[in-house]
Amino acid sequence: MADRVTVIGWDGSPLTAAARGALGAATLVAGAAHHLDLPEVPPRAERIRLGSVALAARRITGHRGTAVVLADGDPGFFGVVRTLRAPEFGLEVEVVPAVSSVAAAFARAGMPWDDAQVVVAHRRTLRRAVNVCRAHTKVAVLTSPGAGPAELGLLLEGVPRTFVICEELGTDREQVSVVTSDKAPDHTWRDPNVVIVIGGPAGPVAAGEGGGWIAGRDPAAGPRGWVRPDTEYGEGAALGEGETELLRAAQLARLGPRMGDLVWDIGCGSGAFATEAARAGAAVLAVDRDLAACVRSEAAGRRFGVQLHIVHGSAPHVLENLPEPDVVRVGGGGAAVVSAVADRRPQRIVTHAATRDAAELIGRDLTEHGYDVECALLQSVELDTRAWTETERNVAFLLSGVLPERAP
Repeated sequence: MADRVTVIGWDGSPLTAAARGALGAATLVAGAAHHLDLPEVPPRAERIRLGSVALAARRITGHRGTAVVLADGDPGFFGVVRTLRAPEFGLEVEVVPAVSSVAAAFARAGMPWDDAQVVVAHRRTLRRAVNVCRAHTKVAVLTSPGAGPAELGLLLEGVPRTFVICEELGTDREQVSVVTSDKAPDHTWRDPNVVIVIGGPAGPVAAGEGGGWIAGRDPAAGPRGWVRPDTEYGEGAALGEGETELLRAAQLARLGPRMGDLVWDIGCGSGAFATEAARAGAAVLAVDRDLAACVRSEAAGRRFGVQLHIVHGSAPHVLENLPEPDVVRVGGGGAAVVSAVADRRPQRIVTHAATRDAAELIGRDLTEHGYDVECALLQSVELDTRAWTETERNVAFLLSGVLPERAP
């Protein structure tokens, strides 16, 4: 095992005395090509071009001498430190810090970033990173080859955003460009780069002078509770049978929408479920054939400060061109729509039925599609607590399907 391992963060500024001292004593240096070209790297040191950090860690574990790993920005922020310190390698590291590339990007843009979401995009996580950009008004994306500004722009088709693209921060070739998301695929962007994605309606304003109290998404923004009372939706119109407060709570519990998910809400009605799924941090496509329902859903999203992408059209035909969902609520359309949704293989599906026969039909179809199916008969009775008399009763069969091959 290496006698000493030092991780040096590099933000383009001159190396500190501590960094120069560690490099001068190194017998092995790992880093990207531009790191290995630094004049401070000892000419006789073994050099490792850093691709897979795990492979480099194995080489360092077997090295007899002093090792240095060079990384862009802050190596402890989505960086190499986590991998090097993993139990399977047993490496103890010293870190020479540098300015995070995310902090540098927002500084170049002249913007605060304590209210931003920060995500990493590579080929496996690109779709989830895009969903965060759909759902939130300010997102910093740490990109990688094949998951950069062009790919982000392509997957955000129909969701207008502004990109602030910061290329090769801290180097002589540093460049900051501002483009609309639809123009990003028209250019070739240099790595490494950070993309600040901005757009959509602003959320609730943080209370207090100077903004909020927690970085990223403020959990205290908006009202408490998974679901809000029925009276807060619909703008005076009655809610549909699948939108009642307690049924909504059960649907949310079965689907569990979360950050990075894309939720389809088919038959969105008043927008109650769509709004509450978006409040959980998910990106939401709210679909309805009724234009008035689409208008109500859009208004509900604005009122609660969340982003909903409204799709006006009839299911199942309108679903053909929508991006792949993670979880789906079917609020209307019956077995035919549920079957079309199951063909797209989302991780979870939830719907309801008014009768046992309808529930059995939907359940059989989900089972044939390979889903594990649960069904519960839900009854809610609303009471007037002044006289403890019943004022309203709702009964529904709640069905949910989980695809075993995609279940976490």
